Amino acid sequence: MMLNAENSTSYSAESRQPAVLHRADWAAHEQLWKGYFQGEDIGTGVTVLFYVTDDVGVGPRWHVHPYDEIFIVRTGNALFTIGDKKIEAKAGDILLGPANIPHKYHSTGPGRLETTDIHLSERWIQTNLDDPELVEN
Repeated sequence: MMLNAENSTSYSAESRQPAVLHRADWAAHEQLWKGYFQGEDIGTGVTVLFYVTDDVGVGPRWHVHPYDEIFIVRTGNALFTIGDKKIEAKAGDILLGPANIPHKYHSTGPGRLETTDIHLSERWIQTNLDDPELVEN
């Protein structure tokens, strides 16, 4: 998904109302925490993605955002590449992907990997990139 940041909306605490999103509004799976919602859907400046995979080596590929992203590893183990740093993460770890720094991660197993990825933006804005580790010489 790629969106333009030009039409950014500012949300003030005084103008917001309580809001609810039901599972059917954001979930991509009936039982797993898999899917996302954009902050603009509920009147806030934070977008949240719920990621899950049972497959070792699978995860979001090399990409970048114009805002910070916080990764919460809820279950499992993963190898994160954030810029030129490689970080082995496990359940309970929280990582920061700074704005404009390419990143990716994948499950290293064993078992299921579940993350909650918090985008500090009202919209999910992502530019997919060619992964320098996968480019053939």
